[in-house]
Amino acid sequence: MSDPVKLVPELAEVSAALFKATGNQSVPRSTISLVQLRAGQIVANTYLTVLHTGFLRKMGESEERITSVSSWQDSPYFTAPERAALALVEAVLQPSAQGERVSDELYAAVAEHYDEKALATLMIAIGQVNFFISIALIAKPVPGRAFNEPWE
Repeated sequence: MSDPVKLVPELAEVSAALFKATGNQSVPRSTISLVQLRAGQIVANTYLTVLHTGFLRKMGESEERITSVSSWQDSPYFTAPERAALALVEAVLQPSAQGERVSDELYAAVAEHYDEKALATLMIAIGQVNFFISIALIAKPVPGRAFNEPWE
């Protein structure tokens, strides 16, 4: 598929609006990128994994933190708020044996670290990456290239 932004130019506006909404500074941009990297890993999408790894490197994140996102549960490199955010994205994206993905207990654990605005921002950040998961899985952009670069 050719570049979806060229096919549906309004996509650029949606992308910019979501980026602006998650950039309200209630959640550190690095936490948002960690969450979005984990989402890319969960759905096994190289494009999103490379994209968010690159964002984290540009922010100055260590290779230890970046490479241990996939095993964050036993990694010593994450703060309690980051762990809560990573648990939240996993709950949203992975089926639960109990049926309910985001339990009241998980919500309460995340709320210990984030106020309501920050929780809403995390929710939007997870929704943002979910939106782009479908594009990345269907359109299959080339890893390391922006959506507006030639795909052929």
